[in-house]
Amino acid sequence: MLSKIATILNPFNLLNDKRVQVGLVYLVSLAFVLANSYLITKDQYALLALPVGLLIILIAIYRFEWLFWMVVFFVPLSVPLKEFTSGLDVNMFLPTEPILAGMMVIFLLRLAVDGGYNGAVMRHPITRIILLQVTWIVITAILSTMPVVSFKYLLSRLWFLSVFYFIAVEFFKNPQNIRRFLWIFMIPLAGIVVVITLKHASLGLFDQKASSFAADPFFNDHTLYGAILSMFIPVAAGYVIKSPFKFWMKAVSFIVLAILLTGLLFSYSRAAWVSVVVGLGAYLIILFKVSGKTVLLGFAILGALFLMFGKTVLMKMEGNNQDSSNNLGQHIQSISNISTDASNLERLNRWSCAIRMFEEKPVFGFGPGTYMFQYAPYQKASQRTIISTNAGDGGNAHSEYLGPLSEQGLFGGLLMLVLVIASIVIGVRAYHKHTDPELKMIAVTVLVGLITYFLHVTMNNFLDTDKASAGVWGFMAILVALDMKKPDQGKEPVT
Repeated sequence: MLSKIATILNPFNLLNDKRVQVGLVYLVSLAFVLANSYLITKDQYALLALPVGLLIILIAIYRFEWLFWMVVFFVPLSVPLKEFTSGLDVNMFLPTEPILAGMMVIFLLRLAVDGGYNGAVMRHPITRIILLQVTWIVITAILSTMPVVSFKYLLSRLWFLSVFYFIAVEFFKNPQNIRRFLWIFMIPLAGIVVVITLKHASLGLFDQKASSFAADPFFNDHTLYGAILSMFIPVAAGYVIKSPFKFWMKAVSFIVLAILLTGLLFSYSRAAWVSVVVGLGAYLIILFKVSGKTVLLGFAILGALFLMFGKTVLMKMEGNNQDSSNNLGQHIQSISNISTDASNLERLNRWSCAIRMFEEKPVFGFGPGTYMFQYAPYQKASQRTIISTNAGDGGNAHSEYLGPLSEQGLFGGLLMLVLVIASIVIGVRAYHKHTDPELKMIAVTVLVGLITYFLHVTMNNFLDTDKASAGVWGFMAILVALDMKKPDQGKEPVT
């Protein structure tokens, strides 16, 4: 008798009863509705995210690949946390970064369970450089002048790398997944360009001053908007010109390309325009198989010419008084204005601060992510501009090369340069090794997209954002996957 009572009262047996299960569902649902209704009357909406969070957890457990594609799709659509609350001073993008953090945890747990990661990927030169970068970031974060800031920077870099590089490389073993990645990103990106262009139209302003306002909140700056567009325009162009797609798919590719080009035009990002032109030049160099020695010789000649005529060029630049303008021709001319253009002068101010910071701490730097909090005392009165601030709270170093130099010392700056050079070498190698037309096209257009970014970030830095990280680390993952794949290996029919 006692055993029967114990069996009946056993909670696990009760949960096996379908009537109890149905009752629990109704009970939990009612409790959620009541609690949520009460919180809404208090203007608190956090609980609304609970069902979405549970759904994401279920997808992560049972369909992890779906979660990856979902994140890629939402990257162009993500918005900063500050759009939802003014009480939290957290630089995070929603809905992507919380999901990326969760995916990183799952990735690390799987590594622990499986006993490691793909050895071939780990031995690849790009991976080794990335791991060396992460190791150096850890070291400089420990020795940072602001450890909390530096470890936040490290965490965000880790979840970007975990998902957009290490997880992505595994998915990209299947060439169809490379195509999916590119289009799952480009389609919402094109949609955002349409939204931003319509905002321009609603304001009646297609000018330089409205470019940043129109791009908000999806892009916190018109230069980031231009940088992302310049990365994906070569890919869209590749699918129009050299893809094996059927006619209707080429028509879709052409529409997407036209939309992205329109966005680039109205981004009023001078660096993005220049980077696309240079990217086209890089494509021609690769297409006509210009040797590396010839390219190096060309750079050497340019360097010699600058040493010979640099002073004359600088004098002409100082004599250029054309500021940023709504007129496209004048806006392009303002690129070389270092006498009155506030944007150009402020960049020179930030770069000078970064160099002075490096001179003070040349080995370990001030710590990852600390530049924006530390550069104020290194401003010279003669270099300050109308947009400089006494607090030095105007943002980062505006250079993906000088930023690490000031924050991580000489080794950190050199590692960034080595990563750039290695990516270009691997991209060229991947292009030449494949015979499949689509894989060759992807290799060269992704490489050109990376080159546009590498050039653009001499004047800006964006790797702390999900949009730039998805593009840069994702493109590197594509090149690594193509470099490791044998020619025509795993070729699948084009749909």
